[in-house]
Amino acid sequence: WVGRFLGEGALAATSNANIIMFLMFGAVFGFGMAATIIVGQSWGRRDVDAARRAFGSAIGLVLMGSIIVGALGWIFAPQILRLLATPPDAFEPALDYLRVIFLALPPSMLLVLMFMGLRGTGDSVTPVWFMGLAVLVDAGMNPLLIAGMGPFPRMGIAGSATATLLANIVALGALVAWIRWRDLPLRLKGAEIRYILPERELVRTIVSKGVPIGAQMLVLSVSALAMVGLVNRNGIDTVAAYGIVQQLWGYVQMPAMAIGAAVSAMAAQNIGAGRWDRVARITRAGITYNILITGATVALVLLFDGSIIGLFIPGGSPVVPIASHINLLATWGFIMFGATMVLFGVIRANGAVWGPLLIMTISMFPVRLGVAYALLPIIGS
Repeated sequence: WVGRFLGEGALAATSNANIIMFLMFGAVFGFGMAATIIVGQSWGRRDVDAARRAFGSAIGLVLMGSIIVGALGWIFAPQILRLLATPPDAFEPALDYLRVIFLALPPSMLLVLMFMGLRGTGDSVTPVWFMGLAVLVDAGMNPLLIAGMGPFPRMGIAGSATATLLANIVALGALVAWIRWRDLPLRLKGAEIRYILPERELVRTIVSKGVPIGAQMLVLSVSALAMVGLVNRNGIDTVAAYGIVQQLWGYVQMPAMAIGAAVSAMAAQNIGAGRWDRVARITRAGITYNILITGATVALVLLFDGSIIGLFIPGGSPVVPIASHINLLATWGFIMFGATMVLFGVIRANGAVWGPLLIMTISMFPVRLGVAYALLPIIGS
C-alpha cells in the first residue's frame, strides 16, 4: 500500500523504520523465548502451575520492558534516523511512521509473547487465527487511513503505522478474551492474576536465559542497521529496492523461524519429560522440513520475482531491476539460515544460549559486514 500510494521515498522510509522496529523487538524477544522454554519444560513435566507462573512473570517483564523501550524510541526517533543516514527525502515520513510504530510496541510484544506461550503448551493453531485477525485489520485499515477513504482521516504514511497499532490492539484484546472463555491452560484468573507481578527467581532465570537469546536478535538487528547505513549512501532507488527485498526475505524466513520455534517447543517438552531419544528425531525432522519448505519458498520467489516485486512498486520504476538483482544474489542462502535456526532451537530448549550467540555474532559482523565493506569499493552497491 505504501509503495503504491506514496512512492519510493515513503517505501524507503518504511524500510528504515522497520529495521529499527526489529531492533526494538529484539530487546524484549529474548525474555519471551526464555519463558517459552520454561513453559515447555514445565508442560512436559505436567506442572501446569509452574507453566502459568513462568507465563505470568514473562507478561509482567515484557510489558514493562516494551513500555520503556517504546517511550525511549519515541523520544530518540530523530537521532536514530540521523544515525542511520536516512536519505533526506525519506526522513520526515520515516519519523512519522516510526513514532506511531513505537506506540504499537507494547500490544505487539504482548501478542507475540502470548503466541509463544501457547506454542510452549503445544497449541500452535490458536496463534494462527489471531495473527490472521491482526493481518486482516492491518491490511484492511492501511488504504483507508493512508488515503483518507470514507469517514477516515487522510494520514499518509502515519496511517500505515496507525493501522498496525489498531490491528495489534484488536488482536490482543480478542486473544485475551478467547483464552479466558476457552479456559486454555495458560489462562490466569482469580488469585493467579498476581503471577503477572514477576517473581524474583523466575525473573532471574528468564533474564539469564533471555538476555543472550535477545542478544542474538540484537546482533541480527544491529548488523541489519549497519547494512542499511551502507545502503542509504547509495541513493533512494537502492534504498527502496533493498526495502522491498527485505520484505521478501521476511516471507522466506518465516518457514525457517516457524520450524525453529516448533522444534524448540517440542524439544523443551521432551527434555522436561526426560525423553531424550525424541530430541534427535525432532531435530532431523526439523532440518528436513526446513530444506523442503524453505527451498520451495526460495524457488517461488526467484522464479516469480518480477511479478512479486511488482506488487510493491510500479513495473516501470528503476527500483525493480535493482531489487531483482539483490534477490537473485542472496535469497537462496536462507535455506542454510533455516537449518541454523532449527539447530539453535534445539540447543536453546536445553538452556544452552551462549553458543548460538557467539556463532551469530561472528557470522553477522566480521563475516557479513566485513565482506560488505571489502567488496563495496570493488563491485559497488
